[in-house]
This record gives sequence, C-alpha cells and structure tokens, in this order.
Amino acid sequence: MGHDESPTARALLTLELLQSSPGITAERLGERLRVTERAARRYVAILREAGIPVESERGPYGGYRLGRGMRTPLIFTTAEALGLVMALLDGHHDIADATGPVGSAVGKIGRVLPESLSQTVAAVRRTISAVPDQSAATPDPDITTSLVQACDSQRRSTITYTTENGNERKMVVDPWAVVVRHARWYLLCWSHTADARRVLRVDRMAAVDIEETAFVRPEIDPVTEVEEHLGEGWAYSVEVVFEAPFAQVDRYLPRVLGRLEPLDDGHCRLVGSTNSPDWYAQELARRAVPFRVVEGDEVRRCVATLGQRLLDAAER
Repeated sequence: MGHDESPTARALLTLELLQSSPGITAERLGERLRVTERAARRYVAILREAGIPVESERGPYGGYRLGRGMRTPLIFTTAEALGLVMALLDGHHDIADATGPVGSAVGKIGRVLPESLSQTVAAVRRTISAVPDQSAATPDPDITTSLVQACDSQRRSTITYTTENGNERKMVVDPWAVVVRHARWYLLCWSHTADARRVLRVDRMAAVDIEETAFVRPEIDPVTEVEEHLGEGWAYSVEVVFEAPFAQVDRYLPRVLGRLEPLDDGHCRLVGSTNSPDWYAQELARRAVPFRVVEGDEVRRCVATLGQRLLDAAER
C-alpha cells in the first residue's frame, strides 16, 4: 500500500475534501478517495472519533460538511496559499513586518503549513518587493469590523469623524455599505446630522457606536453610488460634450469624473466637478474620443495647456 493510500492519508484527505467541498456526498467522497461508499463513511467516522464535528444531512441535496464551533486544521493547496500571500502583498505592503496584524497572521498560516509549502511562502515574502501606494490609507481593523457589522445588521450608528479641515465631530448615520476603491476604504451612508447622503473615509474615523435603532437600506449599487458621489461638490464645475454615442463613452469613462448622459445618437454630455483641473484635463485626454469643454473655464484652460504641451513635444 502506497503512502498516499494509507488510512491516515485518506482520513486527512477526507478532512480536506470536507473543507473544500461542503455538502459532498458519500458516493462522491468515495470516488475522490478511490474507495467504496461504505469505506468513505468509515473515514468520516474516524474524523468524528478524533473530535472533529462532521455534520450529515439526508435527502437528494444532503451530504457531509464540517460543523462550526470546533477548531480544525486549515488545509491549503500550493495555489491557495500563494494566492493568499500574493493578495496580501498587493493590498498590504507591510506584510514583512511580523509585529503588524497582517504580517503576524501570515506568520501563523506559515507555521501550520507543510514544510515544503511553508518554505515557498516564506521565499515569496522575502524576495518580492511591492511599491507602496502613496494614496493608500489603511483604516483601523476594529473600526472597520464595527462598520461592517453595522451595515450587515442595518443598525444606526454614531461615529467620531475627523473632517478634511482637521475638525473632529460626531455624526449619526445609517451605514449602507463599506466600499474599497483604489486602496482607500469608504463608508457609504445616510447622515442624519447633515440630512444627506455621504461618503466618508474610514481611516478618518476614531470610534463607532452601534445603536439599537434599525433602518432599511435602499436598493443601490454601492460602488456606483460612491464613484458618482466622489465626482460631485468640488470647487470647479465642468461640462463636456463627447462626439461619440453614450454607450461607447460610458464603457470606460470613470464615474468619478461626473454624470454622463446621452444627447443624441452621436453625442453625450458629462457634467461634473473637480478640485484639480489639471488632473481632470488629463483624464479627459486619455479617452480616445473627440470632446469639447463647453463649461468650466479652469478645466478649459488646463485642456488648452495640455494640448499645447503635446504639440510642443511633437516639434523637431
């Protein structure tokens, strides 16, 4: 009998299959273990004797699954373990810091992995360097957890928030959703303090107190709502007409630039605002569609300056 066919190896493989395929049937389990259905049930019984809770459900849609409330070993494939570390590297560039929460968590995962896989994960952490996103702002994990709980339970909350001017204030909000956009975390909510929809940066929150008062969350697309909100209310208003159909422009135009609306079969209009006319002009120029700035002198001047720079760069 080979090592991979020993009773111990098959019991561990049974545990892995229960983790990766909740609801797996005895018949399917036997096929994966290369044993009879009766033998597959015997390996499930071995796991139960070892104190691992395995629940079973009868019927055409029944099967085996691991129960809750018991600490069981995590089993990762090589692709899963490396994919997890790569995702953490992409979002958390301090993963090498073993004293931080992310680095500490990855260290715990590495200690329970088989030695060969653990060495591969360690090598990835040592050799891959990620350039930090200067605009990223990581919020406090406890505050983020409280916000997610408030959104999920649809409970009104009082938050302590630091405004862009550095003033700390308390706000009563109905938290609708937490949205991560370009490495920044935002709370989409209805502010009872301002009596308006608001998008708040989670990293500027110092405290979250969840109340008993419930609310009904509206049927919305949180990502779309956040991006449209980020394109409103800035210092410089702008209106742009694209010489292309709405459907063609809408596919790739960032919603943060403003609200896009059709004019006729061959034209559409963008209405928005910005605090950075230079950046706005560059974003418009990136679209491979002719356009005209019909309102917004600041953005118009920046578009003209950018165009002249490009023409000067093309001169011999």
